[in-house]
Amino acid sequence: MKKLPQDLAALMHTTGTLPDIAEKAELLNNLDHIVKQMVSGPVAEQLKVANLRHGTLVIETATAAWAARINFQKPMLLKLLQAETLPMLTAIDVKVNPALAQYQSKAPINSNRLSESAAAHIEALAEHTEGSLGQKLKRLAALASRHRQS
Repeated sequence: MKKLPQDLAALMHTTGTLPDIAEKAELLNNLDHIVKQMVSGPVAEQLKVANLRHGTLVIETATAAWAARINFQKPMLLKLLQAETLPMLTAIDVKVNPALAQYQSKAPINSNRLSESAAAHIEALAEHTEGSLGQKLKRLAALASRHRQS
């Protein structure tokens, strides 16, 4: 007889490695937010808390230049973390992980352009719609044609 699949919520609340992994992931996520609030300037956007093991907090960054800037703030950060969050913290290790560069947040590209056929459909709908909705649809279709010209 086939064994029925277990509910993920039940797996998360039982003993074993999965709840431990989930707990550590949540801890690292919280530490990431705390560290980013403590670090000043644009450095906060360039780091990621990667691990906490044997009293050492491991921070990753995409380039050696950012790692050097984080290393300058390490003593201050260590004191703050020991005082406020992690009294058992003994060291901070900064590692360069070039793979983080591809995960950095990029400015969103505005791709909210209407195609010619969509603009034509909206314009046709606007002709058969009265009132303020009809006027708004006409403006939307006109806006789409203006974007095509520029």
